[in-house]
Amino acid sequence: QVQLAESGGGSVQAGGSLRLSCAASRYTYCMSWFRQAPGKVREGVAQIDSDGSTMYTDSVKGRFTISQDNAKRTLYLQMNSLKPEDTAMYYCAGSLASCVRSRWGLHPSYFNYWGQGTKVTVSS
Repeated sequence: QVQLAESGGGSVQAGGSLRLSCAASRYTYCMSWFRQAPGKVREGVAQIDSDGSTMYTDSVKGRFTISQDNAKRTLYLQMNSLKPEDTAMYYCAGSLASCVRSRWGLHPSYFNYWGQGTKVTVSS
């Protein structure tokens, strides 16, 4: 029903930057980025609602910026000042419902549609 496709991953040195993109086949009310490192649980990174409101996990605040282009149905994640602990597979996720804007938000159970992921590697 909704197909998501990520791009923009790669390998960078600590302190570098990457911009991830996610192309959506149709509009979704809430879009988000998650990441998962080997052997670790999937972690919510950032989300953006249809009105532009955003929420970030504490570890990326001030370094990452989530944005969207509604006309192009594309989600972005600008990642600056990258750290080795940011190394993970990054996934785009969407929901046809509005974002949960409380501390209970950015949880995988709220999102119905997922991309295949794009790998980010940060070396020190």
